[in-house]
Amino acid sequence: MESKLKDILNRALSELKQVENMQELNEFKVKYLGKQGELTGILRGMREVPAEDRPKIGALVNEVREKLEAAFSEREQAFNKAELEKELQRSAIDITEPGKGHEKGALHPTTRMFNKLIDICVAMGFEVVEGPEIETDYYNFEGLNIPKNHPSRDMQDTFFITENILLRSQTSSVQVRSMEKLSPPIKIISPGRVYRNDSDGTHSPVFHQLEGLVIDENVSMADLKAMLTSMMKKVFGQSTKIRFRPSFFPFTEPSVEVDVSCPTCHGKGCKVCKGTGFLELLGAGVVNPKVLEMSGIDSKKYRGFAFGFGVDRFAMVYDGITDLRNMFKNDIRFLKQMK
Repeated sequence: MESKLKDILNRALSELKQVENMQELNEFKVKYLGKQGELTGILRGMREVPAEDRPKIGALVNEVREKLEAAFSEREQAFNKAELEKELQRSAIDITEPGKGHEKGALHPTTRMFNKLIDICVAMGFEVVEGPEIETDYYNFEGLNIPKNHPSRDMQDTFFITENILLRSQTSSVQVRSMEKLSPPIKIISPGRVYRNDSDGTHSPVFHQLEGLVIDENVSMADLKAMLTSMMKKVFGQSTKIRFRPSFFPFTEPSVEVDVSCPTCHGKGCKVCKGTGFLELLGAGVVNPKVLEMSGIDSKKYRGFAFGFGVDRFAMVYDGITDLRNMFKNDIRFLKQMK
């Protein structure tokens, strides 16, 4: 019996080395350790063993069983580990890839137009300057030659927080701050968010402006016209026509309104331009000498020009958007068209 148990152990260990998969491993377990297995058969034949040898043979059977179970368990763990590694390789996830089932976003029309205009201005040599959105009356109005009770204040329905503190109604306030801090020559643009109490299909109480200021010796209206013509052609295309009309702004003299040929109908007349062939897009002019003097700049030595426009308006024209309110509603149907 003892030799038979040793033969079973050696044979089983030898066969176990040849097992290549879980199915064969399970068959091995049934063959040697199952209810009808070889070790179980020996235990059933213990009644034929002399009584004095039964403890020794029983201990030997248990020893063989423990060795086979340990060898079986080791082999089983190896198979499980190999299977797990294969599964991990099959289901590997590249965490750098975009999530499946999610649509890619797009820049908002206003952001896209801001980037385009800033890139054009920086290429022309402008420096980008920003300022506070909560302003004092001086920087928003008085420093721009708009004293208290001036009729031009009626052109802007301003959000006042106190008598002297307000939400800026124009980024021109940044120009006043810059003229106080910088020495000529000055060439800056001031992009940002502004606020006015106005809301309809073409106006919003919160909107965006980009204003520019150039101060140097021998600056003229001709320089302003040449620069704005070049800028508008870079935005809307080289075939764009530019038109300058006399206007009034307290901080510039002379002042002009600037129109561009409608990019939708190319000047032929359509609903977008109301049949005129042109769209009014920005205001500009030569800086009023009084504004220069209030900021400590010698108006006899230096001259300047300034311009400003609504970036949302530019985006509407560029993307063919007819209602400004669509740009602030977060309507997914509208935003999907911006891709």
